Amino acid sequence: MACLERASPALKRILLKLYRENKSIEIDHHLYEFGSVEYHIQSSTSDAHYTYLSVSTPLLSQGVILPNGISHYTKQMVKGICPDVVEIMEPAKEGYQITLRLDLSKIPNGKDSIKVIADISAVQAVILSSQLKEMLMNVSSQDTFQGMYKTIKLVYHPREPFFIVRQPQKILAVFPIRFKDKTDVIIATAFFQELMDVGSSEKWAKAPPCCWSPIPPPELRGEPFEDLSTNGGFVSFDISSRHVKGKRLDKTVWSLLNFYAYVKYHVKSTRSFIQRRMRNRLQRLVEVLHKRSTQEEEKEEEEEGNHKVQGCMFMRKRINVSKPKILKRRYNDLSGKIKRIRSRIKIQGFGRFRRRWLKMPKFSSSMRYTKLD
Repeated sequence: MACLERASPALKRILLKLYRENKSIEIDHHLYEFGSVEYHIQSSTSDAHYTYLSVSTPLLSQGVILPNGISHYTKQMVKGICPDVVEIMEPAKEGYQITLRLDLSKIPNGKDSIKVIADISAVQAVILSSQLKEMLMNVSSQDTFQGMYKTIKLVYHPREPFFIVRQPQKILAVFPIRFKDKTDVIIATAFFQELMDVGSSEKWAKAPPCCWSPIPPPELRGEPFEDLSTNGGFVSFDISSRHVKGKRLDKTVWSLLNFYAYVKYHVKSTRSFIQRRMRNRLQRLVEVLHKRSTQEEEKEEEEEGNHKVQGCMFMRKRINVSKPKILKRRYNDLSGKIKRIRSRIKIQGFGRFRRRWLKMPKFSSSMRYTKLD
């Protein structure tokens, strides 16, 4: 899905433009994306071989703060994008977490060039997911240093935190769900219940177990109240060691980081589908009413045509008398259709229950009055 794409579309377009130009060009762009992400791209004719890319992104974890904001593991992952093309500059440009020097002339020709540029455009996703990858790779670690099992609050998008709880031999990921519209809450709740049912089947036995609850899990006890106040409940995933082996690690991390985006995408798509079905249903009802009205008009015109044979005077009298009746009949037909559409649900036996138990009490007065003549 486009909403879960890793590479930045704007950054990819600029890098492709620089790569396809045979001569060096002057460029100095600032790009801003959702989530307080900023890119600064610089290229000049004085340094024709290199293009400089600086990236500023909020840190994923709000716990441990590194001196430069980027760990050694993250730098190794960024270098691994394309070692011949990407080089990390030390120190980074002021105001940015990392600055890359790109030698676009070393990008291979053909279809591989687009793939390499797409990987470079996804550098922000690499930086963001590196810390979570490092956590998940240590699932089977037997270290017992202080704070090992402490709940860690992580933020991928503003106002959408989720929690990682380290436990023996597994990691628990908890997502508080919030929506502004009550309709979205109903759709999301049905989606989470369906997700639990599908996840418990044999076909998806290898996927991380999913659990939805309207109340916070016990592992979040002691967290701030504002982080636990939700209207959509809490979704939890149990991440074991087999979910972070080999290529599964990257898929697991990306799925966790984009879980909120996936839920919103599903809710909006479902809501659009329901609204479209309602509009189609309303259009069909209008067509039925219009067809019935057209048939009645044709029938009336046919009757009026038959009466014309009897003479102009009789026809004028007939028309003057029948117009109110025609309008009244149309009104009665339309009222009957509306009543049938908006009729209440009838419950068998409810009338007897209402007459017996829901009667209004009758009050009698000890004072009597005499009618005056």
